[in-house]
Amino acid sequence: MQNREPSELTLRGRLQVAAVCALIIAYTGLSFYCSTRGAQRLGAVLALAPPVALLLAVLWRVLHPAVAAVAAILATAVLYDCWPVLEKQFSIVCLFQECAMYGLLAIGFGRSLRAADTALCTRLADRLHGPLTARELRYTRQVTLAWTLFFAALTAAILALYVLAPLAVWSAFVNFAALPLVAAMFIGEYAVRRRVVPQTGRVGLLATLRTFLASR
Repeated sequence: MQNREPSELTLRGRLQVAAVCALIIAYTGLSFYCSTRGAQRLGAVLALAPPVALLLAVLWRVLHPAVAAVAAILATAVLYDCWPVLEKQFSIVCLFQECAMYGLLAIGFGRSLRAADTALCTRLADRLHGPLTARELRYTRQVTLAWTLFFAALTAAILALYVLAPLAVWSAFVNFAALPLVAAMFIGEYAVRRRVVPQTGRVGLLATLRTFLASR
């Protein structure tokens, strides 16, 4: 049994990754379709589903279940009342969602660069393999700055394309380019890390990603 557990866990992990990837592909494809074909009702549902689900999850964790239920009912009433406007302006809801997500990531990485704080990438690296050398401390701080600038630039690009480019171009960038750019940045940083600080680079991509997600 002990020999079979790792393979079973690996299979479960692969299935979870496959399910998440399939969900992302379906979501982005439908979002692009709605933006280019004018499917306002479905577009509004897709635009609102992630922030509403996140809000309800946060409320459920920080509030008493009864209070969270009342808040959910009130939120549903507000959405119902505002639905005609949201349906017509669902692209603005998508814009707010995308800018908020990447903007908050830029702020999160950037705030950790304050003199009184520890850089976010430094905290992640320290969790993964213990005390860091001076070289690793310097590198992880530089990487935190790089991620800050990357997410800030991505947020600015999304906003600029929405204002200056056709909606189809903006939607294509948001749905098909933004996440691949994040993945490319992540893989590129990992490749640089293996050369600059080999000890830190021994930790795999999946382990680094799991540690980052667990820290949020």
